[in-house]
Amino acid sequence: MNVLLVYAHPEPKSLNGSLKDFTVKRLEAAGHQVQVSDLYAMDWKASLDADDSFGRPADARFDPSQDSKRAFKEGRQRQDIVLEQEKLLWADTVILQFPLWWFSMPAILKGWVERVYAYGFAYGVGEHSDARWGDRYGEGTLAGKRAMLIVTTGGWESHYSPRGINGPIDDVLFPIQHGVLFYPGFDVLPPFVIYRTSRMDEARFSATCEALGQRLDDLWETAPIAFRAQNSGAYDIPQLTLRDEIAAGQMGFAAHVSQAAHSL
Repeated sequence: MNVLLVYAHPEPKSLNGSLKDFTVKRLEAAGHQVQVSDLYAMDWKASLDADDSFGRPADARFDPSQDSKRAFKEGRQRQDIVLEQEKLLWADTVILQFPLWWFSMPAILKGWVERVYAYGFAYGVGEHSDARWGDRYGEGTLAGKRAMLIVTTGGWESHYSPRGINGPIDDVLFPIQHGVLFYPGFDVLPPFVIYRTSRMDEARFSATCEALGQRLDDLWETAPIAFRAQNSGAYDIPQLTLRDEIAAGQMGFAAHVSQAAHSL
């Protein structure tokens, strides 16, 4: 299988750096082909701006979505964007690895998403009508591929528990897992989260690698999170709200996960 690891940490000698190296070795030892987009090492340009497309008039008003659409359609994207899109199309599975900074991904990884997920590539695809609202949330360019997060955080696991002060980890990661990954079609696997990273000694690191290694071995057998597909009948279109009989009385992120499927 082909695996793309998109990695965002500025220090190679960090815990994340060690876990990244372990992940690559484990996957390659199992016979998989691995590409790594090490964003800090690549000096990745994080800002989405007018310089991302060639051939536009210098005095033209910059429109992020429409400029992205024209550049993708007409082959006028910057080469760094094109190369990352090619990696996504090549991959069977994509892993995003990053430290949880201020309840989200580092800015450089967010910038990777904003620039690589061009209009016509990751969004703005498919029919938009009263019957369908595009190929997204379970459909789209990246449908049939798998994705998983490897996330480190300094907080305790209890801080991210259902009643923890930081909010449940599934809620904290929902915009990334449901929005960044499920939106363009990925089957999203449960995340691998390492808590309380400042308390990582040799024994705990060994145990963490053992658990991560098992998750990597099981990448193609692990059941994905049962997000509800947009065009499967659960949502009224074009309102894109859950039908009254679906998750009746339930609100928030959890309503968009099928509990029946999730419990299997």
